[in-house]
Amino acid sequence: MKHILIIALAVVVLVSCKEDKNVSNEVATLETETVTQFQDIAYESFGKKITSSDAITAKRMAVHYASMTVGDSIDAKMVAKVEEVCQSKGCWMKLDLPDGEQVMVKFKDYGFFMPKDISGKEVVINGKAYINEVPVDEQRHYAEDGGATPQEIAKITEAKKTYSFLADGVLLNVK
Repeated sequence: MKHILIIALAVVVLVSCKEDKNVSNEVATLETETVTQFQDIAYESFGKKITSSDAITAKRMAVHYASMTVGDSIDAKMVAKVEEVCQSKGCWMKLDLPDGEQVMVKFKDYGFFMPKDISGKEVVINGKAYINEVPVDEQRHYAEDGGATPQEIAKITEAKKTYSFLADGVLLNVK
């Protein structure tokens, strides 16, 4: 009788272990699929080598900008869509924020430039976010680089408070 009980207990243990192994295999498969899914994002790197981890969304960054004043700055990494790029040489870009706001991005020490044809693509930028007051002549210069007409440039008559970013590294989503 003892032997039958021990055999029955051994069968239960073996069956339990086999089921756990299947569950473990399923979990491992799911984890592999998830990792593969994230690794499928292909980035082209510019400037300092950065990763996409810990980047905040443009919506969350807009909240930070809203609480800042001229002269304030914070270290940040954000993901956003490119709205516009300098058509002269790719020396600046503007990124979309919610509610029609934009972030003017320049590149640290003019150490790198972006391709001119990336409007609409997603980027991850790393560096310093700050609030800036841009004088009229600088706004006109950016408008000219962006391809604005002389009439549009002439309409720029006042200094403007802008959301700005000095990027030391950029990842461009190439998909």
